[in-house]
Amino acid sequence: MALNNMALDNNSIYETIHQHFGESVSNLGDTYSMLNVEIKPKQIVALISWLQNHETLQFNFLTDICAVHYPEQTEREIAVVYHMHSFSNNVRIRIKAYLPEQNPEIPTLTGIFSAANWMERETYDFFGVRFLGHPDLRRILNVDHMEMFPMLKQYPLEDSSRTDKDDRFFGR
Repeated sequence: MALNNMALDNNSIYETIHQHFGESVSNLGDTYSMLNVEIKPKQIVALISWLQNHETLQFNFLTDICAVHYPEQTEREIAVVYHMHSFSNNVRIRIKAYLPEQNPEIPTLTGIFSAANWMERETYDFFGVRFLGHPDLRRILNVDHMEMFPMLKQYPLEDSSRTDKDDRFFGR
């Protein structure tokens, strides 16, 4: 489906992506008018590069890379989330790639966007996601000798002997 003669809406964007990537991509719906798609981790570089270079879509700005920990989702505990913006079309997209908690690895985007360098380092620092091919993957905000990844929901927020704090109020 050619987008040149169509309105650029979330359905047409997803159909165009799905035609090119097939079963590697799925539609997660819209949140606040932003298209959410899921991609297989091995396809992330191909998808981001394709979105950036597509003559109509032109998602040429990487807004953010972050992660979310879903401890209850077996083999899909960590979602690496990419936000991209098309300035020429004034459209945004959210892309998620799910990884297992035991070996969270995904290819780096530093070859496409230099800004991905620090975003990936921060995601590694807090969630332990290893970005394969990253030129300098090391902690950026936490101390180098830290052995844990503080945003994973496997550590108590406070000392268990404290009675004035309750993890239930912090989404745990």
